[in-house]
Amino acid sequence: MPRLFTGLEVPDDVALDLQIMQGGVPGARWMDSSQYHLTLRFIGDIETGLAREIAHGLDAIQVRPFQITLKGVGLFGGNKPHSIYAGVEENAELKRLHDLHERLCQVLGLAAEPRRFVPHVTLARLKDPEPRALQRWIEVHSLYRSATFTVRRFVLFSSRPLKGGGPYAVEESYAMGSMMEAVA
Repeated sequence: MPRLFTGLEVPDDVALDLQIMQGGVPGARWMDSSQYHLTLRFIGDIETGLAREIAHGLDAIQVRPFQITLKGVGLFGGNKPHSIYAGVEENAELKRLHDLHERLCQVLGLAAEPRRFVPHVTLARLKDPEPRALQRWIEVHSLYRSATFTVRRFVLFSSRPLKGGGPYAVEESYAMGSMMEAVA
C-alpha cells in the first residue's frame, strides 16, 4: 500500500540557498536538500488500484508553467513548534494547481483535505528545540527570498510510512504545457 502525495520539486540552486541556512537550532533535524519539495496534496496510504487511478487522473491536468518565489520562514506547531519551513509568495497559479489536485482526489473518492493549504518547503523537524536559538534563527532568516523559478512539472511522490516522512521518491512526473501552447 503506497503512501502518496503530489508536489513540486525545488530547483538545485534554491535548495542550496535553503541548505546554507541550516544550523544553529539545537533540537532541529534538518532535511536533506535532495528531499525539499512543496506539497500540493497529501494523499496518504492507499490501495494500489486507487494509486493507479490517481496517477492516470493527474495525467489529464493541464496547466501552463508558472513562476514562484519562496518568501520568509516560519514555524508549524504554535506553542510547541514541530517544523521550520520556508514560505511561498502568494501565487494564483499555484493555488489553482492545488485546487485541481484536491478536486481530482475528491472525485476519486478521497475525503477533502481538512487542513488549509499553506504552501511551504519544510526545512527541519523539531524535537524540544531550544526556544531562544529557534527565535533567533527565525529573526535572522525572516526576510529570506529565493530566486524566482519556473515550475514546469508536478510530481507524484511516495514516501515510507515513517515519522517525519522521507525519503521521498518520484513515482511519476507530469510536464506542464509550454508557454507557446498557452498563447496559441
